[in-house]
Parts: sequence; structure tokens; C-alpha cells
Amino acid sequence: MTLTLDYQSGTIRVEGPDSSLEALPFVEADARSLTGRAPAFRYPDLCAHLDHEGIEYEDRVLDVRPLTGLASSYELRAYQREALDAWHGNGDRGVIELPTGSGKTVIAVAAIEALSTQTLVIVPTLDLLSQWREVLGTEFDVPIGQFGGGVQAEEAITVSTYDSAYLKADSVGDRFGLVVFDEVHHLGGEGYREIARLLATPARLGLTATFERPDGAHETIEDLVGPVVHRLSPDDLAGEHLAPYDVKRIEVELTDEERREYEREQSTFVEYLRSANVRMNRGSDYQELVKRSGNDPRARKALLAKQRARDLMMNSEAKVDCLGELLDRHREDRVIVFTAHNDLVYRLSEAFLLPAITHRTGTRERREILERFRDGTYSRIVASNVLDEGVDVPDANVAVVLSGSGSEREFTQRLGRILRPKADGGRAVLYEVVSSETAEENVAARRR
Repeated sequence: MTLTLDYQSGTIRVEGPDSSLEALPFVEADARSLTGRAPAFRYPDLCAHLDHEGIEYEDRVLDVRPLTGLASSYELRAYQREALDAWHGNGDRGVIELPTGSGKTVIAVAAIEALSTQTLVIVPTLDLLSQWREVLGTEFDVPIGQFGGGVQAEEAITVSTYDSAYLKADSVGDRFGLVVFDEVHHLGGEGYREIARLLATPARLGLTATFERPDGAHETIEDLVGPVVHRLSPDDLAGEHLAPYDVKRIEVELTDEERREYEREQSTFVEYLRSANVRMNRGSDYQELVKRSGNDPRARKALLAKQRARDLMMNSEAKVDCLGELLDRHREDRVIVFTAHNDLVYRLSEAFLLPAITHRTGTRERREILERFRDGTYSRIVASNVLDEGVDVPDANVAVVLSGSGSEREFTQRLGRILRPKADGGRAVLYEVVSSETAEENVAARRR
């Protein structure tokens, strides 16, 4: 008897003799329907097994039609062609890791053109959703669907936010032959993983500038999308395809008053760790401290002390003075200032008359600021973490990191904001401003 494969609510329903189902990989018995069930993302693997074993089956899983007339105007650079070829060579599955500004979107457009199948593109933000829809609509001159931002309109090529894809994956999991995960590292989140699991889509392309996650969840992404098939760093492309760049670290001193307060707060924190025998070597250690603070007054006091010490070292007076000197030095340049705290953003905006962007900035205002930065009306802006990814930031050649986390991803993304090639062939420069003799020195070392 021939097996039958159907898609049903995020699973592959396998119908056939019980004896045939028992030996199939990834398939478990479903007592309710007296059939077998496999996770939808295992569809290609299941088919490969059946083909290898010579088992006859009727495949009713995908409801996908080919697309005709797709022709992009893009011409791939050599490294982009190598990346696309590596992806094809891995069975149209896998992750491409390239620096910000190197044209990952161009590779995805070429992949869509090559496969000419119904495609779902998944992005983390509404800004990226709009950018992708504009690019795809321009290149292919076809209607581009949208899941997100209050719109649920499916087309043969559709762009979705991760949040909307999480809600719709089980109902559209059989309708696309290719899925592109932009900023694919987001797929490592507990909820977002389900998107990839519920899709039967065989061809999968992940794009990112920073694939590995501190929590190790990139290993889960490899199982769902495929391994890294092509990887280049900013250094690999700097000078020819990206701007040559320098990273300069500037150490500044706390004021006497800031130093006394910093030492007092930091001591409170360190003393608690010592007395409670708590080590802060991993993110999970910090989470454990947060849990303790819920019912341990000493833990809460230590946590608050740590936060005050962090605020002092990352928002010091000397950093503001240093920024003033850098802005004066780079009067003719296009400058982006990054901070970790909204309060500092607004403080700098007022002190130096800088257009400010934080999570509180409305979409229309943010787009207006970035457009004025793009056309040269503004030559400098200040932002918190909202510009780290997911926004098409206009070209700049100077970045100043006044504060940030120890995340290598965050650092790489901020560096990428200044690496697009310059018309004059000039060098880009990123300044890290660090409070000396504080824990920020360790933070800066971790991200590098």
C-alpha cells in the first residue's frame, strides 16, 4: 500500500499500514487519527528517507505553484555569488553570515529569482518589513503580501514579521517553497522556533551579520534552517567592498564624586556575591540573582547597587565632554552616537542639539530623522539600541559608542552602520569611550 503525506496544522500527516509507519524516522503514532505525525520541518528529510528506501508515497503536502517572469536587476559580486552557490550546494538550506552593508538582501533576491517559487520572508521589525516589501516590489514588479502591522494579505511573495509568522505558521505552512529568515539569530528565541518547526517549506535561507548566540540557541537554528554555509567578517571585505575602518578606544576618568559613589555601590554588590557564594560568569548567573532579589532584601539591595554603579560608569560627565571633543573633531563627517540608556540620549540631544532616536520615537518621526540624515540636512544623530539592527540607517563614516553591552553582536552591528563604501574612498572610524578602572573595561573586552 502506498503511503500518503498531507500537511495538517504544522505537522505532516502520514497515512498507511501501521507496520510501515513504525519504522519511519521522525514519525510518531497519532492514536486519534490512527495515522503517523511528523513535525512539518522534517518534511524534506522524511521524503529523502522514503526515496532512499524505495518506499512508494503520494505527496500532497505542498500547495505551491511556480512563479514566472521573476528577473532582478541586481548583479552579484563575487562573494555574494559564492555565498549563493554554497547555499545551493547544501540543498537550498543554510545560513549566510555577512557584515551589515554587504548586501545580504541582494543574495536573498537572487535566491528567490533562482527558485521562482512562492516565498515567505520573515523579518524582526515593521521597518524591515517595509524595506523588504519595497525592494521585492521594485525588483520583481509583482504584488508583495504582508503579515504584520495590522495587515494580513497573502501573496505569492509575502513579507511577515516574526510575531505575525508565529501566529500564522500553522495555517500557511504548506503554501511556500522558500522561506527567508532575515536576522535569523532571532529564530533562536523559544517562541520563534515554532515558526520554523510548523513550516513544511523545504528551501530555507537564514541571513545574519552575527549568527552565534551566547545561549547556544544557534545550534537549534542549524537544525531548523541549516548550518552556516558561507561566512565573511568585516575585515574580509574592508577596503574593497566595505569601507576600510579603524576602531579607537578612549578611556576617560570618573570625577572624584562619581568615583566615590561608584566604589561604594560596586562594593555593596561584590560583598553580596562573596557572602552568598554567587559567581557572575554567565547570563544565567545574573538571572539567578534577579530571582533571589524577589524574596531576599540583601540580593535586591545588591542588584540596585549594581545598577547604580553601571549607570555611573556608562553615563559619566567625562563621556559627555569627550563626545563634545569628538563632534568638534569630526565637524565635516556624518556621525552616529550610540548609547545604552534613553536618559543619556536625551541629555546629549539637548547638550549638543542632536536629533534623537529611542524606542519612544514614533515611526513617522524616526523615518523623518533618518531621511534628513540621508539627504545631509542632519550630519549627526544620537540613538539608543533601536538602530543596532532592523533599520536601514543612511551612510555614516563615524560612530561613537558611549555605552553598550558586552555583546559581540551589538558591537558588530554598530560597526556595520559605518562600513558602506564611501564615495571618496575614505576610512570609517568607530570610537569606544570607556570609563577607566571600572567594570566597563571588562564589558568592552567581552564585546571585542
